[in-house]
Amino acid sequence: MDFLPGGLYHVFNQGNNKKPIFYGRDNYIYFIKKMENHLKDHCDILAWCLMPNHFHWLIRVHEDYICEFDKIESNKTVLPINRSISTLLSSYTKAINKSRRKTGSLFRSRTKAIQLNSDDQVSDNYPLICFLYIHQNPLRAGLVNSLDSWIFSSFRDYAGIRKGTLCNVKLGRELFELPATDKEFILFSNQTIPEDYIDGFS
Repeated sequence: MDFLPGGLYHVFNQGNNKKPIFYGRDNYIYFIKKMENHLKDHCDILAWCLMPNHFHWLIRVHEDYICEFDKIESNKTVLPINRSISTLLSSYTKAINKSRRKTGSLFRSRTKAIQLNSDDQVSDNYPLICFLYIHQNPLRAGLVNSLDSWIFSSFRDYAGIRKGTLCNVKLGRELFELPATDKEFILFSNQTIPEDYIDGFS
């Protein structure tokens, strides 16, 4: 994927053969720190969710992002964001393999990225739908029965429960025209949960 200045992207990957990528709280925290270190120089993180065997990011590439290719050891070239994502995942994999005395790939070979604000998008609401979907992931998977119960996502930051620095909440509120207050945001988010998921916990 060629990330473009000002582009809005849904980025995601999962464990190789759908196996876990996070085994405990420390793994999640370590991965979050790597997101902070490797992504924020090139983009704003607008929403994120880490699941036991996959992750979702919603990012907006900085307007001044320079699409210059970096040379790597194999004589191939790669864009800066692609390089940062690759470094993040490979270094995380090395740490997990070392701690668990394993070898081999942890993630699927290709991280996917879908541009949400391109001219060929059918719906102008697609970015907001993606934003809501990312936060609803743990609920849809049956891991929790409320959106604020899953601590490894940006929902709690938007809901005012946590004051994290990873996510650019101010920009996210503006781009997705989200409710202004924490209480209104929580109500709005709950109203967008599909009824069959709500029924499952009633």
